[in-house]
Amino acid sequence: MIKWTENRLQDLLCTPPLRLIEDVAALDGDFIVLGASGKMGPSLCALLKHAVDAAGTKARVIAAARFTDASSMEQLTAMGINCVQCSFENEAAVGELPAAKNVLFLIGRKFGTFGTEHLTWHTNTYVPALVANRYASSRIVAFSSGNIYPLVPLASGGCDESVPPQPLGEYAMSCLARERVFEHYSFLYGFPLTIYRLNFAVDLRYGVLYDIAEKVSKGEAISLNTPSFNILWQGSANEYAIRCLCHGRAGGRVINVTGPETLSVRKTALRIGQILGKVPVFSGEETGSAYLSDAGLAMHLFGYPQVPADTLIRWQAQWILDGGKGLGKQTHFEVRDGKY
Repeated sequence: MIKWTENRLQDLLCTPPLRLIEDVAALDGDFIVLGASGKMGPSLCALLKHAVDAAGTKARVIAAARFTDASSMEQLTAMGINCVQCSFENEAAVGELPAAKNVLFLIGRKFGTFGTEHLTWHTNTYVPALVANRYASSRIVAFSSGNIYPLVPLASGGCDESVPPQPLGEYAMSCLARERVFEHYSFLYGFPLTIYRLNFAVDLRYGVLYDIAEKVSKGEAISLNTPSFNILWQGSANEYAIRCLCHGRAGGRVINVTGPETLSVRKTALRIGQILGKVPVFSGEETGSAYLSDAGLAMHLFGYPQVPADTLIRWQAQWILDGGKGLGKQTHFEVRDGKY
């Protein structure tokens, strides 16, 4: 078995499938990724750059972020990506961002919301208004969260896009508000908008699978309070985000983004434990509901994910065995009261 390394992981995350190259080739204009230095941003930028190069369109790929970590900016620049430092809460700074026909909006605040709710609302509502005004003639894909849906029975198959939001807690409320702000300006200016409701991307260094595998490895208790979850390989999550640029409409179109499987926390932990040679420790009681999304529309538009869930589980366990490190960013997928 080939040993996992950071380079191998990055190669898998950033190699564009043909279907992505074809969609990128059909889009005119440059691309800008706003919030490009977070968990998904760097690999999304790299994937997009490779797709643009393969398509031969000569479009620029621009990464905009605060870039408090200089190494992230250096790595993206080395790939031929144009990097721009920006404080997105500053109206003048947003107004000076480079023009781009295609906008991917990854900016958001989640963890640390409890106790500083005002900061989360400021980031998740004011910044979208500034960006929507700046890019009023562009296509926009705005990241959102499956957390705005209600908890649903495990056998339901999850919420599809027709289910009315029922956000619990101020983070989820602010996510819905972010959507509404973008929708307002999309109606006002007529730009194509896709609301990208993501429910747990994983890339082996973070995500629900990493959280579970780390606890199994360390002998720490795994909560069963939220007994099931959805995941999607981050390479596919990034691919779908870029391809959403082809599917927006004035006033906004919602697309749930996750994998087609509903996974059991208990069974996933036991499978990982089997590979690691560890016996998982559990806490809490399994309830009958969870935050689950039905991604049938995404499967129809974009096709099946590049990596199925069972493979991701095996990869995650092997990553731990091979000494792979995490990003130190837990998902807190087990949270049920909306407090992050």
